[in-house]
Amino acid sequence: MKTGLLLIDIQNEYLPGGRMELAGGRAAARTAARLLARCRERNIPVIHVRHITTRPGADSFLPGSEGIRFADPVRPLDGEEVISKHFPNSFRETGLAETLRRAGTERLVLCGMMSHMCVDATVRAAFDLGLECIVAHDACATRDLCFGHRTVPAAQVHAAFMAALAAVYARVLPAGEVENLLKAKP
Repeated sequence: MKTGLLLIDIQNEYLPGGRMELAGGRAAARTAARLLARCRERNIPVIHVRHITTRPGADSFLPGSEGIRFADPVRPLDGEEVISKHFPNSFRETGLAETLRRAGTERLVLCGMMSHMCVDATVRAAFDLGLECIVAHDACATRDLCFGHRTVPAAQVHAAFMAALAAVYARVLPAGEVENLLKAKP
């Protein structure tokens, strides 16, 4: 089964010093970097997705800003596909589906930021396109959310969204287990 790795929005904006720092963002980026290194070693195709805002009045992910740059540990190499998006779903108004189709990708390993937004939207869309999805949950990060008059801690947000994806849309595994799956011929 032809496998690809999709790194979603692992950008400076989500890391310390960024405008939308995530809980565990730095650790998730390091874990994603290890997964990326294993995929590069195995010649598994890699696609980097970055968010750039086009929303009027936005103060983050602005074109040309340091925030839209990929985090150091996961910077693309020459020849690796880079897709820019403007919506949470990495497939919406991008060439991602066509890129995967051209490569013959049947199974997609996904990780990135934010668990409750872009990761969730992209996994569900990939599933709907007939791709087998595997999410490396410890290579994803999110933030606290507010609902009504209470704050939902990032760890609970992450767990709830990973549980929902695991119910139907994806195999949700720690990165180490994903690496073991990738040891088999892609």
